[in-house]
Amino acid sequence: MTQQKRPIRLLRNLSAKIAAVPMMLTATFVFAGGSLWTVLYSFTNSKLLPRFSFVGVEQYERLWAAPRWNVAVENLFIYGALSLIFQLVIGFLLAALLDQKIRFEDTFRTIFLYPFALSFVVTGLVWQWILNPDFGVQSVVRSLGWTSFEFNPLYDADIVIFGILIAALWQGTGLIMCLMLAGLRGIDEDIWKASRVDGIPAWKTYLFIVIPMMRPVFVTTLVIIASGIVRVYDLVVAQTGGGPGIASEVPAKYVYDYMFHAQNLGQGFAASTMMLLSVAIVVVPWAYLEFGRRRRG
Repeated sequence: MTQQKRPIRLLRNLSAKIAAVPMMLTATFVFAGGSLWTVLYSFTNSKLLPRFSFVGVEQYERLWAAPRWNVAVENLFIYGALSLIFQLVIGFLLAALLDQKIRFEDTFRTIFLYPFALSFVVTGLVWQWILNPDFGVQSVVRSLGWTSFEFNPLYDADIVIFGILIAALWQGTGLIMCLMLAGLRGIDEDIWKASRVDGIPAWKTYLFIVIPMMRPVFVTTLVIIASGIVRVYDLVVAQTGGGPGIASEVPAKYVYDYMFHAQNLGQGFAASTMMLLSVAIVVVPWAYLEFGRRRRG
């Protein structure tokens, strides 16, 4: 019998590769080209229209000297750290509860996931109403007799970012729960049976066996959450408009305001480049974890 020749590696799944060509070209010329163009013009003195008037790192010096930008970065750090921790913890706990094959699981899953179907603008407006001290939570609690109760985070410059965080958690946790639940459903049932036979507590099984096996799910979830953190904009505009003052400013809003309101493209490009750098800090390690190790294995 003649041994069949193995197909050339480049020609494997040829139809799928051909179908992916338009998306690859779009990503190359639109995303990569646009990113390169933004970085290049961040070193210019562009105002209303782009112009190649090279000024070196002057735009970046102005950027990091601006109190508004520093407030935006500080807010993003606080919002990002807390959002990452709470979405992962709450999402995993909800998924673990639903994984117990409880009654009305489909109903609960739909309820938890429903907020994600809403736009960020709608979510921001809803929570602006809920947190309004005149007719929101504070007003309801005071009407019940607790007249000294205060809960108006959107009107307090010191804690306004936490009011935005509440709305973000309400909308985004459901998606994280579904991702975690899919990961938990992929765990072999024999692992649970073996842990029960050995008398291992459930929390130890989760911590030392299940969670390490869900590493790909956690890595993907981290990237999804991190990308949403960097580009948070809609919630801030809908809830506070960046106020009180500049207390709830975020980088994405800073970029938009300078590019379209202040008509200072150079400063907006510099801020965009810093945002792009923060995204790269997240995406590059993820790409290495997902593809680098797999290739070596």
